[in-house]
Amino acid sequence: MPIQSTDTIKKEIFIACRPATLYPFFTDPEKLVRWMGHHVLLDTQLGGKFRIDLDGNNIAMGEYTELIPNEKIVMTWGWEKSKMVPPGSSTLEFLLTPQDNGTLLVLTHSGLPVSEVDSHIKGWTHFMSRIQAVAQGEDQGNDPSSQEVIQE
Repeated sequence: MPIQSTDTIKKEIFIACRPATLYPFFTDPEKLVRWMGHHVLLDTQLGGKFRIDLDGNNIAMGEYTELIPNEKIVMTWGWEKSKMVPPGSSTLEFLLTPQDNGTLLVLTHSGLPVSEVDSHIKGWTHFMSRIQAVAQGEDQGNDPSSQEVIQE
């Protein structure tokens, strides 16, 4: 089997809130579903697993590998039914850096097969704008249609 080449996505966005306000949007299931998914299971500790059901078909899964409150979240990432990006096959990092009375959020998604980069860029562009809005206090409504939260 040939070795598959991988690529990295990097996105930055300024959010008008402190890192301490933004951080729970990655670790509190009730806040996470305000910007991503409609059914979320989180075990927010090192080695803890997560499951984010985006729409009943696309289910992201992985585990937390680094958690520095109000600064950094690193997790493995993949899709429940995917052969190209199975759970745990890529790495997702969020850096929260204080900047100008707000936070610079830097997302780095590495280890993606080149063929999957475009769809992930589209997805992260959508979700980065949603987290920016909800963290700044705007109601984005459910994405896509309903919210159900379960925390382990």
